[in-house]
Amino acid sequence: MSLVQIAFPARVIRGSGALAEIGTLCAGYGSRAMLIGGVRGLAVTEARIGNCLRAAAVELVGCEQYGGECSETQIARLAAVAHSAAAQVLIVAGGGKAIDTGKAVGAACGLPVITVPTIAATCAAVTPLTIRYHDDGHFRDMLHLSHAPAAVIDSQLLAAAPARWLAAGLGDTLAKWYEYRAIGHPPAPNGMALAAQANSRICYQLIEEYGAAACQAAERCQTDAALEQVLDAIFLFAGLTSVMGSGAHAAAAHALFEGFTVCDKTRNFGHGLLVGYGNLCLLALEQRSDEELLAALRLAQACRIPLHLADIADDLDNQAINAIMAAAVEAPDMANMPQPVSVTQLAQAMQRVHELADRVRKG
Repeated sequence: MSLVQIAFPARVIRGSGALAEIGTLCAGYGSRAMLIGGVRGLAVTEARIGNCLRAAAVELVGCEQYGGECSETQIARLAAVAHSAAAQVLIVAGGGKAIDTGKAVGAACGLPVITVPTIAATCAAVTPLTIRYHDDGHFRDMLHLSHAPAAVIDSQLLAAAPARWLAAGLGDTLAKWYEYRAIGHPPAPNGMALAAQANSRICYQLIEEYGAAACQAAERCQTDAALEQVLDAIFLFAGLTSVMGSGAHAAAAHALFEGFTVCDKTRNFGHGLLVGYGNLCLLALEQRSDEELLAALRLAQACRIPLHLADIADDLDNQAINAIMAAAVEAPDMANMPQPVSVTQLAQAMQRVHELADRVRKG
């Protein structure tokens, strides 16, 4: 048996009002905490986290914005700040890029990390993985970490976020099923692969059942049972898919996202929203039937996921589209597809998705 390291989340506290437990959780790791986050993430959590830490006799030794990109520049800067502050534990509040940056800082400093997602856009809060970018926002690589963070997933906090970020989380989480299935893992019985597949299927089933209602709750900024179920899919079951699949679960949908990062007009649209659109193109690349694609399009529509390139940017010229497609077919995740994918094949898949999307919109 080959040696494999599996990094499960250290601890997950979930539910409405879960943020109140951050002080007690943090005290178990150290008495000197540094907070890292995005602008909005810090705005909605800093005061509450500070109060909880004081109540647990934990000193907040620093509060830093992550810098806007999960890049080596920002990771090195924040690692130096954490070292200078003699931090013993890092708390990271925000979206996927902020959280990925904080996890990488923790790895660089050898410090435990507690994540506090303020949007439900990815499973970054629980995974031992950081997606790194260049300073200009272009995709760079995926950094596999030896430890997964602890996480505080507060549904009340997440319900207050802009609803489009829940849609992003739904798109990214649906990819766990669509992409894992597409990769075509070996048919021989393998417990790890079976566990990843089972969790990816749970992701799909929960979103199919509760996704539309969860979006409606998010648009009202309210928590309910549907939203709680979907948050479990986005964070827990998607995270377990990634952990049990040892990272081998991304394919054409994520490759198309990576392609979008080369274009200024699409780069910052939202990882999960771009992946969600990529899921539809993946199904077309697989030559799935019209019936299956139409069902996927209707589910995407109910989950507020883009159905058409024009939903992402309506003024892309052919040069930009060609650059996106060229980067996508060369992206590392595209190499996980069972067969090589050409620019021509990707263009045909996108066109088929657009034609079927028009049918869905017309009812």
